[in-house]
Amino acid sequence: MSTLNSLAKKINGVAQIPNESVGSSVGMVETCYFHFAHPPNELILESNEKLGPITVAYETYGKLDDQGSNAVLILHALTGDAHAAGFHKGDIKPGWWDEMIGPGKAFDTDKYFIICSNVLGGCKGTTGPSSNNPKTAKPYGLDFPIISVSDMVNVQKNLIDHLKIDRLLSVAGGSMGGMQALEWLTVYPNKLKSAIVIATAAKHSPQQIAFHEVGRQAIMADPHWRDGHYYGGLPPAKGLSLARMIGHITYMSEISMAEKFGRRPGDEKPHKFSVGSEVEDYLYNRGNHFVKRFDANS
Repeated sequence: MSTLNSLAKKINGVAQIPNESVGSSVGMVETCYFHFAHPPNELILESNEKLGPITVAYETYGKLDDQGSNAVLILHALTGDAHAAGFHKGDIKPGWWDEMIGPGKAFDTDKYFIICSNVLGGCKGTTGPSSNNPKTAKPYGLDFPIISVSDMVNVQKNLIDHLKIDRLLSVAGGSMGGMQALEWLTVYPNKLKSAIVIATAAKHSPQQIAFHEVGRQAIMADPHWRDGHYYGGLPPAKGLSLARMIGHITYMSEISMAEKFGRRPGDEKPHKFSVGSEVEDYLYNRGNHFVKRFDANS
């Protein structure tokens, strides 16, 4: 790691490693921060509430061309973040879409300037419920306003303006990221040339709404929930883990789950009523891992 760090150089505010040192990786990267919406110029949300100041965590990969015409905005899903590619110092695993972003990859950083920001309401650097409320000097918790995909995109538009990009070559995202891409197409059609919309929909179905409510109820039933004001104490980890397990069941069809797990036995039986199946191990692993990186309020 020290050898790689000595080769790092600053490009567009991000520490990067020369391509020859790491093959097709963008190398070592750093998260940048953009601050805006300072009072009295707060952001007006879709709910008509005001929010500010706002911090946006973002990363960039590649180089913006002289015409500013090669910028691609990557939009993440609900539990994603700005770290889409490369490695942070000390990381074992790269960013969440590293297989797609880098020299010679689908989003070729030798050709394109890639941007990814953590959404408004997130918990990885962008203002959200775990951020300090300037009025109280304590985390917002449930005092954080209800936000929409439209609000997320409006924040991204402010970031793009800050980066002095007049028109994006493309926006790309899946799931909630796909919803953001649709919003970009609808609200800012003159600000982008194309969109890559993956595994998404323009609206939630009644079944999706139902599963989301069950997940929320699982979190709020946790004894450590404390009406969302659990910061400084134990988080509602059991409830959040259960919500994640429920979510993962919806991410796969019955057929794909049968192909992935079948009736194969797992490594252990976590409780008396367990049948000792591999799919149970998978759900417990996903749930337990999730609580280490995500905030229940987000």
